[in-house]
Amino acid sequence: MEGKIPANQDELNFCELALKVSGAVQAARYASTSYKEPWSPVAGAGVVPSGYLYSFNGPQSLFADTIRSLRALVVAHQLGHVLMGEGDKPINLLHRAIEHAATTARFNLFFGKGRDSYDVRGRVAHESIFNRNDGQFRCPSSQQGYSPFTTWTRGAAWIICGYAEQLEFLDTVPGKDLDAVGGRRAVTNLFLESARASSDYFIDGYSSKDGIPYWDSMALNTHKLGDYAARNADPFNDHEPVDSSAAAIAAQGFIRLGLWLGANGEKAAGRRYLQAGLTVANTLFDEPYLSTDPKHQGLLLHSVYHRPNGWDYVPKGQKVPCGESSMWGDYHTLELALLLQRLGQGKYYTFF
Repeated sequence: MEGKIPANQDELNFCELALKVSGAVQAARYASTSYKEPWSPVAGAGVVPSGYLYSFNGPQSLFADTIRSLRALVVAHQLGHVLMGEGDKPINLLHRAIEHAATTARFNLFFGKGRDSYDVRGRVAHESIFNRNDGQFRCPSSQQGYSPFTTWTRGAAWIICGYAEQLEFLDTVPGKDLDAVGGRRAVTNLFLESARASSDYFIDGYSSKDGIPYWDSMALNTHKLGDYAARNADPFNDHEPVDSSAAAIAAQGFIRLGLWLGANGEKAAGRRYLQAGLTVANTLFDEPYLSTDPKHQGLLLHSVYHRPNGWDYVPKGQKVPCGESSMWGDYHTLELALLLQRLGQGKYYTFF
């Protein structure tokens, strides 16, 4: 689309079809909830948390990660696509994406309002479990985090980046297209508070001085790290691994949120998040996180996949996983680099 490589119309048509189908396929993994009243984390009108795109665990499972996949639904919507349901009923992909985002905010995010005994503003539960007999929320859970009551930091990063990017998308949507899901103000307020709460907890609650988080906000041995937030992260420590991929994902979210706020009259708040994103990027694009070994196939080192299952490589002489890369870490490092390059050129890179 940018003219960087040769293309013909047929190739473009196939790429467009792939984008449309990807959005529809993801939207088809849908489960409804029993909740019919509008909800918002802030005062004013809300959005009904009436359904979600379920995870590979099954229709009872809502993952925080999926907020990042909403990009596929809204791009497909922009291309004029719909999901055809039973009886050839057209399902609006924009509305399904917003419905999922509202349900995620309602049940996977915490806003410091006493929802449970561990309700810290910005906390993220990796998974929400629903009773599929009646659609009611039952409990928080976690697949890749330490517990349902701590924050798996990559899950939080998906939330930070996902909601910030969707704020950008909302700016392209005519107001009348949002009326059926609560209206522009309700949707924007929900997305904005979700992005800000999760970002604030990342910045002030559990990331290290250089912006790199450990893999979970409070895992079994986190206390042995001491006051880790007051110093730079140590990927070679003996107690808990860092997750550089969480930092790469979150950094893009911080930058997008900061620029969106600055463009919408909150310049001081915008600078805070933009600076947070740049601080993280400055750390990642240097050793020990940027891979400089020509024999190593990865780009971003010290990424973690699944700590509870023990799937991450622990090098000889080390006690926790370190030194390896991941597909999502490298991908989001490239996205972050492209975003910064375009900003340096006086451009702004979005998907919408």
